[in-house]
Amino acid sequence: MVEILNAAVQAMADDGVAGMSLSDVARRVGMRPPSLYEYFPNKMAIYDAVFRIGFEELNSALRTAVADWVVDPLSAIRNGHPVYMQWCIEHPIHAQLMFWRPVPGYVPSPDAFAPSIENLLLVKKIIASAVELGQLEEGAASEEGFGLYTFIGSGLITQQLANDPQGGFPDGQYSRHTSAAVEMWISRYSPDRSL
Repeated sequence: MVEILNAAVQAMADDGVAGMSLSDVARRVGMRPPSLYEYFPNKMAIYDAVFRIGFEELNSALRTAVADWVVDPLSAIRNGHPVYMQWCIEHPIHAQLMFWRPVPGYVPSPDAFAPSIENLLLVKKIIASAVELGQLEEGAASEEGFGLYTFIGSGLITQQLANDPQGGFPDGQYSRHTSAAVEMWISRYSPDRSL
C-alpha cells in the first residue's frame, strides 16, 4: 500500500494533484488497474490516504518540535512555525492537498480529516497556554488571533509553493520570512512589547 501511495504522490507531482489517474498509478507500481481497486476503491480514497498521512506526519514533526510547550508555549509557537514551513516545502504535494482544494469535488472523509483537527487543537492549546501564562494577551486565543496565526502559515506556504517552488527552507523567497512573520503576530498580542 505504501508503494501505491508513493506512486500516487509522484503521479500528482508529474501531472498535477487533480490530474492523477488510477491507471497511471497502477502502471507505476506494475499492476493492472483492476488490481488497484483491491487497495483503493477510487481516486478519492487515494486522496484521503495522502491527506491523512500528510497530517499524521506533520503532526509528528510538530509534536517533536514543541515537546515542551506546556513549560514555554511562546517558544513552542516560535519553534513550531518553521517546522510547519519546512515540512510543507519538503512535501509540496501533500501540502497542496492538505491546505488547498486542488481536486474538484474532493472533501476529506471524517477519518482522513481527524488528524487535521488534531493539528488545530494542538495549536489552539499552545496559544491558550501562552495566554494563561501571561506570555500573550487574551486576543491571541480569540477567533481573530487564531485566524491571523493560521493566515501567516497558509499565506507564506502558498506564496512559497506558487512563486518559488524550487526554493528551500529557510532560504526560499517567502519561507525565509517565517520567523519575522511569527514575531509580528507575537508582537500584535504581546503584553510586553519587548518579547
